[in-house]
Amino acid sequence: MADDPVRAGVPAIPADELQALREEIRALAAEKNAVILAHNYQLPEVQDVADVVGDSLGLSIEAAKTDAQTIVFCGVHFMAESASVLSPEKTVLIPDVDAGCSLADSITPQQLKAWQEQHPGAITVMYVNTTAEVKALTDYCVTSSNAVPVVERIYRDHGPDTEILFGPDMFLGSFVAKQVDHQPGKFHVWDGECHVHAGIRPADIDRVRGEHPDADFLIHPECGCSTQAMEYVASGDIDSSGVHMLSTGGMLDFAVAEAAKPVPASGRRTAIVATETGMLHPLRMAAPDVDFVPANVDAACGYMKMITLHKLRDCLRDGTGVVKVPDEIAKRAQLPIERMIQVGRDANAPLGGE
Repeated sequence: MADDPVRAGVPAIPADELQALREEIRALAAEKNAVILAHNYQLPEVQDVADVVGDSLGLSIEAAKTDAQTIVFCGVHFMAESASVLSPEKTVLIPDVDAGCSLADSITPQQLKAWQEQHPGAITVMYVNTTAEVKALTDYCVTSSNAVPVVERIYRDHGPDTEILFGPDMFLGSFVAKQVDHQPGKFHVWDGECHVHAGIRPADIDRVRGEHPDADFLIHPECGCSTQAMEYVASGDIDSSGVHMLSTGGMLDFAVAEAAKPVPASGRRTAIVATETGMLHPLRMAAPDVDFVPANVDAACGYMKMITLHKLRDCLRDGTGVVKVPDEIAKRAQLPIERMIQVGRDANAPLGGE
């Protein structure tokens, strides 16, 4: 549909052209020994033609396991960088090198160095949605689903008075701070944000929940409404049984679980989704009997929607859009990711990314 929030205004490809493009892309992938990865926020047709769909870190980890020599990352630039860090021997391509990320851009290596100089001895914890250069200056990376257990592990290993620099997402940082036991003044949060998630505001909670009072409410911790929602739950204004703070992977797990349930006699179930609108596509595919409603129909990432099937085809055919992280930076950037993965294994915590 032209007005479907999943498409964010990007015109649909005519059916006959769509099928021809799919066939051409799959043939090129086989010819080039390439694996196609698509983030959950990508256009539906890009997700549908991919080998693997998921969050950025999970996709990079899966790509490292494959025998494919070329990784085509349908996402934003820092995600392709992460794939290059974890698969330095492989060729990583992105269909549009200008597909950036407002959250990753909200902290530069120079800013992080200056922040660290203000807090010598502090442990730096950065969301995986950062550039490789920022990761190279980081002690631990985290995803939205494992940020709490990683920070809890740091406090257990280094003591409750450990000073932590957390960034760059201030909403995720606020969420983590409310969940962990830390010394006041010792947990510092960078003032950064994803412009899409920040645009989902507390007013959206009131409006959409008023329209769907019996719906489950799936909230990404990056959202501007996340802290407000937690306060609503604490005060009893929102029934906590209907509110779920979830990463994109957690949202998909929710959909799979809902799909296994019988359709209620009262009719279809409804779930409100507070994250980028592209996530509606995999959720609807996983649970077609559930109505997934966006908390804000305008919460679309223009960078994500820069990746199209035509650009994907051209990238595969011509080998353009190469993303290669220099070896020195890649080696340092790999360490905080490996630390995060190890903590997750020890705590049996999910690796699901943003």
